[in-house]
Amino acid sequence: MATGGRPITRIAQGALMGAANVVPGVSGGTLALMFGIYERLIAAIRDGARALARFARGDVRGGIERLKSVEWGLLLPLAGGAFVTVVVLAGLLESGLEEYPEAMAGLFLGLVLASIVVSWRLPDWDRPRLALMAVVGVVLFAALGWQTGPIADPSPLVLFLAGAIAICAMILPGLSGSFLLLMFGMYEAVLAVIDERMIGDAIVFAVGAVLGLALFASLLTRLLERHHDTMLAVLIGLMVGSLRVLWPWPNGVGVIGDTADMSVSGTGLEWPPAGNLPVPLLLAAAAFAVVLAVDRLARNRS
Repeated sequence: MATGGRPITRIAQGALMGAANVVPGVSGGTLALMFGIYERLIAAIRDGARALARFARGDVRGGIERLKSVEWGLLLPLAGGAFVTVVVLAGLLESGLEEYPEAMAGLFLGLVLASIVVSWRLPDWDRPRLALMAVVGVVLFAALGWQTGPIADPSPLVLFLAGAIAICAMILPGLSGSFLLLMFGMYEAVLAVIDERMIGDAIVFAVGAVLGLALFASLLTRLLERHHDTMLAVLIGLMVGSLRVLWPWPNGVGVIGDTADMSVSGTGLEWPPAGNLPVPLLLAAAAFAVVLAVDRLARNRS
């Protein structure tokens, strides 16, 4: 795909990256790599985070100087395109989660399985990293069995923390913000905030995202630089463990389905009736194939 520098091209790229980050298991970073802008995007995010840190310390002049170094010609069109796509897709995904929870869970299952396959090639595996990945996966798998389902009415503090956590997907390759929200039971609640134009809640979430980016950008990029393969092993373990809530029939009800029925556990695993298998499995296979195709394009591009 062309990677020209025209604003309309950047807006289109941002729209595709925003769409990717709305869907659990798909990383906007993968698309940034495919477009040939990944390193420039990370550099722009770092500069912006450092500027915020200067402002937070009261160094207004230093903050302004840092802002001048941000590549706004790249960042603003990407952010604008991503914002529009997220707003448009939120309502469609929320309706799908409510009306077809098993089918949507099958779709997400395929996306995350493919993300695991793609990510598996990245670290240099040895026995300690394999053991760490397995431990993280087992612990998360067990922990998800204790939750009662999605958070239906999150407090402002929970929304703030969700924004801070989800933003990590912008700087952690192979992990989407929606995937993190899904893991912590906040995916559908955040979709509702966007789709129903809950301005106050949206501001709280956005502030958490901005501050989270400022606080985590330098730390996480440093960890990836110094402990790259170990960090990737942890991320892959998280993806493996999360499959518990993505199986289309946890306790007969999709965990990402109706949040109104909070009496249903949603994390006890059950095998579905044979007649209900085809649609989720077909969607899982299609999603799996799409992610692998995008990954192939990204690797060819790089």
